Amino acid sequence: MDILIIDDSVFSQRIIANLIAKHLDNVNTYFAKDGEEGLEKYKSIKPDYTFVDLLMPKLNGEELIKLINEYDLDAKIIVVSADVQKSIKEEINAHGVIEFINKPFTEEKAKTICEIIRNEKNEG
Repeated sequence: MDILIIDDSVFSQRIIANLIAKHLDNVNTYFAKDGEEGLEKYKSIKPDYTFVDLLMPKLNGEELIKLINEYDLDAKIIVVSADVQKSIKEEINAHGVIEFINKPFTEEKAKTICEIIRNEKNEG
C-alpha cells in the first residue's frame, strides 16, 4: 500500500508515518513538504491514501485537495490539521475527504485511521 504524506512539518510527517506503519503492514510511505510538491508526487505515485495538512506554503491543503480530486475522482484523502474551525472542517469535508483528524496525530487517532483503511480494503 502506498501512502503519501503532504505536510510542511518534517516532524509531523515522521509521526504520521511511524504511527501508520506501526498499525498497518506493507506500507510504502512518500513525503512532500508543500502542496505543489504534493500534487506532483500524487500524480507520479498515485497513492492508495494521502494525508494532507491544510496550512502549507505554495499551495494550501484545501486547494491541493480540489486539484487532486479533479485529477482523480477516487482519491482517498485524510486531512491532518491544526486548523479545526468548524467552518473550515465543513468546507473540507464537502470535498469528500475520508476523515478530518485534529493535530497532534496520536496513537489513538492512528488506530482509528488504520481501522478505516483496513475496513475499506476488506470491502474492496
